[in-house]
Amino acid sequence: MRTDKVLQVRYKKDPVGTLAMTADRRIAFAYEDSWIEKGFSISPFSLPLRKQVFFPSKNYFRGLFGVFADSLPDAWGNLLLDRLLRSQGILPDTLNVLDRLAIVGSSGMGALTYEPEFGMEVGQTGFDLDEIARQCAQVLKTEYRSTRPSSEPDIQSEMSGETEENGQGTDCAFLEELYRLGGTSGGARPKILTEINGEDWIIKFSAHIDGPDVGRMEYDYSLCARECGIDMPQTHLFPSARCAGYFGAKRFDRTDDGGRIHMLTAAALLELDFEQPSLDYHGLMKLTKILTRDHPADVENMFRRMCFNVFAHNRDDHSKNFSFLYDDVKREWRLSPAYDLTYSSTYYGEHTTTVDGEGARPGRKQLLAVGEGAGLGKKRCGQIIDEIEEIVGEMLGKYL
Repeated sequence: MRTDKVLQVRYKKDPVGTLAMTADRRIAFAYEDSWIEKGFSISPFSLPLRKQVFFPSKNYFRGLFGVFADSLPDAWGNLLLDRLLRSQGILPDTLNVLDRLAIVGSSGMGALTYEPEFGMEVGQTGFDLDEIARQCAQVLKTEYRSTRPSSEPDIQSEMSGETEENGQGTDCAFLEELYRLGGTSGGARPKILTEINGEDWIIKFSAHIDGPDVGRMEYDYSLCARECGIDMPQTHLFPSARCAGYFGAKRFDRTDDGGRIHMLTAAALLELDFEQPSLDYHGLMKLTKILTRDHPADVENMFRRMCFNVFAHNRDDHSKNFSFLYDDVKREWRLSPAYDLTYSSTYYGEHTTTVDGEGARPGRKQLLAVGEGAGLGKKRCGQIIDEIEEIVGEMLGKYL
């Protein structure tokens, strides 16, 4: 692995700044002079565009600022990377956070890249989605068995139809392939990042807590959200011989000509621990108004997403499930298309992002309070609430 404690951050090959580990293992950041002259703030609230050495004040992101933590994989990607490292004789605990960013290199979400890049040596093979799904289930089953009490039933085996006798292990070659396809992606569910007809897509597979037809459900949710007036990426249900299909979405952090778009989650912008309830929709509406300079379409779209999440029972609405994109031509921030919209219940049964302070049973009263607080007007908010409640009931009633 690397022996130094410095990384260069780039945007479309232009040098942005330097990340360096201090003696107390905090990760300092400073912009390049050339970037200060012609660039933009990559994180408007935490890293204003000026000559200064910045130090994060919170420890949510392993000593990183949120903008750089957004480049790192989440649960699924970390699981794959740790497995792959062990297969190559590297102990995962020996890697620091800069090492992990170096492994991400140029393969992460968004537009930022990191040098020098430590590329994992992985092969490349052909694949089919059903085989990837089977191998993903096997990886999750092994992880689940290693952490659950011996008396607890093996839910993943029951759902996948595999047992100790007929389940096959994930060999090193396919582990490498899984990492190559999706090891730098965010989120907890298994997924791959792939190109289809010249376009970049994300395709998801079920986790051990999901039903076998979770892909069909998320696809139905995407159609309903679009009908509710929510800005959505292009979505598709990819066919399968073993389930109702795999949900896929066209990536919105990539342009049609292969370019990259700078993207920040609300968690990164506000330096919030997305794994804990730490945000209210009042805050999300305020963030949208400030960052997009009160763009009316974006403010209303955020309100629509809140209403949809309430009526469609999407309670895993944490601060990393809302993002913003930077247009470096117009030099403005806009709300990204919506993603990760599906039926979900958190461990504590409440919305991760509260609605006017209510997490368990938010309703019309709380939705109106948030909308009016954002300046949308009571009448307009009421119309949107009624519209989305009716559409969700008609299109998603079988799931609710």
